[in-house]
Amino acid sequence: MTDERSLRAIEELLAETEAAHGAYETAELDGAYDEQWPAWYAEYAVEHGMGGLLGRQVTADELGQQLQSAWADFQAADPHPEEGWVVFIARRLAAGG
Repeated sequence: MTDERSLRAIEELLAETEAAHGAYETAELDGAYDEQWPAWYAEYAVEHGMGGLLGRQVTADELGQQLQSAWADFQAADPHPEEGWVVFIARRLAAGG
């Protein structure tokens, strides 16, 4: 079980990842939407300590799949959870995927 401090750190890393990915889309993809964003997010987050925050080893492939699944669940929720995608996905990741 992840404590609240660890959960906040996961949220912060996801927000940092979102900002870095936005810069990547702007600079490298000329503003185009990155259809492969879960893989990019996963690589970045693993390189920046996601495994330590989760308290378990996680590969970029595994994290990418978890991100894609959690995003699909967030998108399918009607209405979208008020907490926003970062908190929603952070809670999913902290719970094990």
